[in-house]
Amino acid sequence: MPRRGRNHRIAGVLLAALVGGLALVTACSGGESDTAKGARASKSSAAPAAGIVAPARIEVIAGLAGCEADIRIDADELREGLCHSEQADYRITTFPAEKFKEAWLDAASVYGGTYLVGPRWVVSAEAEHLDTARNKLGGTIRQLRGTS
Repeated sequence: MPRRGRNHRIAGVLLAALVGGLALVTACSGGESDTAKGARASKSSAAPAAGIVAPARIEVIAGLAGCEADIRIDADELREGLCHSEQADYRITTFPAEKFKEAWLDAASVYGGTYLVGPRWVVSAEAEHLDTARNKLGGTIRQLRGTS
């Protein structure tokens, strides 16, 4: 096997750093991605009858939905809780900043689905229950397209 020189090793390291940096920039980009362009909001109103939108606290959102959350994930980037009301089962995810919510939605767009989205939070439930939840929580119903 021919012996590679120092320049080949440096080029390999730079290429690896470039690819890793590009992936990081793409994942953290604040711009609209192709998958974000595939997401569309429904035509329903973005605010509940009271004109308020729930804050980004799982416990508050769960209470407004009529249930108590069981916290499943408590990390720096997000908190996630599950709750069951008489109407539906909800997965409530909150984020410390909008950029984490947008990254989460971008990743979720691969699978598709319908989500209720508010400032720094996302609620997942059966699609037929999201209008009722929107009336209590505010937010916008967003349909994400899968890649299949």
